[in-house]
Amino acid sequence: MAYLSRREYSRAELSRKLRPYVQEADSLENTLDSLERDGWLSNERFVESVVHRRAPRMGGSRIINELKRHAVGEALIGETADKLAQTETARAQAVWEKKYGVVPETPAERAKQARFLAARGFSASTVGKILKGGDEDWIDEPSDE
Repeated sequence: MAYLSRREYSRAELSRKLRPYVQEADSLENTLDSLERDGWLSNERFVESVVHRRAPRMGGSRIINELKRHAVGEALIGETADKLAQTETARAQAVWEKKYGVVPETPAERAKQARFLAARGFSASTVGKILKGGDEDWIDEPSDE
């Protein structure tokens, strides 16, 4: 209970943390089932927590990789990836403006800014949109091309 009182955990993560303290794996699984049934443990809440903490600073690929490491389930990861993709450009724009805010003038500056955004987990297409500059509408909307 002490772990769960501090922050949200995925089932797999909590299982890894508690495994050294139990004699039988069945008793651990029964305990985790009981915690899920009583609402103390939820992969959905864990995903919401990770997205809430990471989305303002990270791209979708970094967040999705973190969720995969925590084994929250492919369906939940896919749903989250779709939601993150809808706001990817806007989030990248906010991160870029906070760090740089000025369109790169030299190829070296452009490469530096591109590496920064890529390291944060933003896709190459998103990085390209952000570094084009100008007063373009940077919110992802379907185009009529």
